Amino acid sequence: MDEGVQDRCFTNNLDTLATALYVRTDDLLKAAPHLAPWRPRVGIAPKLSDAELVTLAVMQALLGFTSEARWLRHTRTHLRHLFPCLPQQPGYNKRLRAASSLIRRTIRVLATDTALWSDDVWIVDSTPVECGRSKETVKRSDLAGWAEYGYCASHSRFFWGLRLHLICTPHGLPVAFALTGAKAVEREILLDVLAAEPKLLHARPGQTLLADKNYYGRKFERELAEHGVRLLRPARKGEAPRAGAHLLKPLRQLIESVNNTLKGQLDLEQHDGRTPAGVTVRVLQRILALTAALWHNDQAGQPIHRSLIAYDH
Repeated sequence: MDEGVQDRCFTNNLDTLATALYVRTDDLLKAAPHLAPWRPRVGIAPKLSDAELVTLAVMQALLGFTSEARWLRHTRTHLRHLFPCLPQQPGYNKRLRAASSLIRRTIRVLATDTALWSDDVWIVDSTPVECGRSKETVKRSDLAGWAEYGYCASHSRFFWGLRLHLICTPHGLPVAFALTGAKAVEREILLDVLAAEPKLLHARPGQTLLADKNYYGRKFERELAEHGVRLLRPARKGEAPRAGAHLLKPLRQLIESVNNTLKGQLDLEQHDGRTPAGVTVRVLQRILALTAALWHNDQAGQPIHRSLIAYDH
């Protein structure tokens, strides 16, 4: 991708987002070259740079191509002006899996570069990431042992796969996340995520966390309070009414709408991953696409931050 085509005046379209994301990722790699995927010193250097790879992956998610082969054919036909050198599908897949750490780091860099990052309210929930349906798939899958059978109460269905646990702002900006087995206890995963990144809360005294009824327990709430987090959730059956219950009804729909964006517009459950590394990078790819759109809309001064309409065609 040619840096010369960068438009410093942010506008709301896919080409501008792609160019801005490429430049931001390229700057990140120049400042922290250790984030680039490892490759041997001796050999043929790839013609597609790592910054272009990240940009290509985001555009794939935004445009709704779940097949990598179809995406690369589309790119060769319609996006040569942005990506003059493209790998074949096996090479693209291999490089994408190797770039998981870079993608994860880019998510955080973009998120912290928005005005939304400092929001004093977070929302937490988990959503299924289905990985297979037939018994034969379950028996033969490389995901066996990580993926497992679980139940989605929101849609009254059983599934075989994983769960994406997501902490985000009310605008849908991803703050932290984890990918676990379908039966993982949500409140335990939340505590693990917060413990893994203690700096998240050090500068946020009095952070408010909105959650559903699954995030309960005296010990759990005591540990959150020790982190300086105020938990708002609906009262469970038999519990006394909880403070702040009147705030939950309008705000609880926000996390469902974020999950719907990931699934309905970014095809989270059509990831087509067959191995732990493959599923992980495809989930990261969708989270990065959502974060990049929010980042770009924030930079462009758009009134609705979590709108992907300008980027899905």
